[in-house]
Amino acid sequence: MGIMSAVNSTDGSDSRFDALLLLSFGGPEKPEDVRPFLENVTRGRGVPPERLDAVAEHYLHFGGVSPINALNRDIISRVESELVSAGIDLPVYFGNRNWHPMVEDTVARMGADGVRSALVFPTSAWGGYSGCRQYHEDVSRARAAAGDGAPHLLKLRQYYDHPLLIGAFADAVRAAAAQLPAEHRADARLVFTAHSVPVAADVNAGPPAEGGRLYSRQVAEAAALTARAAGFDDFDLVWQSRSGPPQVPWLEPDICDHLDALAGEDVRAVIVCPVGFVSDHLEVVWDLDTEARDKAAELGIDFVRAATPGTDRRFAELVVELVAEQLTGASAARLGSEPLLGSTLDGASCAVDCCKAVVRPSGRPAHTH
Repeated sequence: MGIMSAVNSTDGSDSRFDALLLLSFGGPEKPEDVRPFLENVTRGRGVPPERLDAVAEHYLHFGGVSPINALNRDIISRVESELVSAGIDLPVYFGNRNWHPMVEDTVARMGADGVRSALVFPTSAWGGYSGCRQYHEDVSRARAAAGDGAPHLLKLRQYYDHPLLIGAFADAVRAAAAQLPAEHRADARLVFTAHSVPVAADVNAGPPAEGGRLYSRQVAEAAALTARAAGFDDFDLVWQSRSGPPQVPWLEPDICDHLDALAGEDVRAVIVCPVGFVSDHLEVVWDLDTEARDKAAELGIDFVRAATPGTDRRFAELVVELVAEQLTGASAARLGSEPLLGSTLDGASCAVDCCKAVVRPSGRPAHTH
């Protein structure tokens, strides 16, 4: 069939891929966007207004602008160039779950443009409800909103252990380590972080037959692969950005609590790698670059943070490799051994009861993009 391979639609007919949709979380781009954005994120979850006010202050600290949309537009630009270099003729569209451009509007525009079948790249590498299934729900909701003219949408697979992703993280860890004072480099502790989720949500992550906890297992494997590639024999895995009442268990330890523990062990330097994030959005620039960095300074610990891979040329190459897997039937490029799921048509679940939603407590929602 050539590089423009076909996908079987739900009615058994063939439809060719006409486009690529980058699907992300979304974020405010000016101060007046902040509160409506947060209301979109937390709609139906009973989050008290005072909690929204507290989170809004994090955005307003940066002028009311989340970095995420600009970073995604940069990724799209790089992907467009890589597609051209690879000889793949696919226009790239951009849609978000929680802020403009909303995915419902984008999918409607794709249908109006004559797109019949498109691939969907999510800005989350992981399994789990927030990391994967919620993107399937976005696809289903957007197609329903677009109506009869909606294109078929095939979500690309999880990519937590893709060699290009691990390579980018490993190089970022080495570059961060080089920023430490020479006398602290040899003894610096390598600490990986990812977005915490409720323990109940992690238990439900993945098909029940796979034993659950797919999200935390994938994060742990990505951390181990990155540490090995960066030349580190030892590392810590901690979590960040949790919210909700303290009586609800989330994945622990938290990064700031871990810094306290490291200070008690007389650790004088840390290299923090946000392995759970593809870009420097709010959970990175606030929770790590602001709160965790301030905590480390208070404890007398030198703190350096590894870059996220979204601006690395290899990330766009990764996207195009995932596209090519679908177009040519190439084998999945991967380094890990945990289950690799996430690719379904038109919002279908990967398996029965896969990554069932867990009602999250009031607070900032968990997301793992």
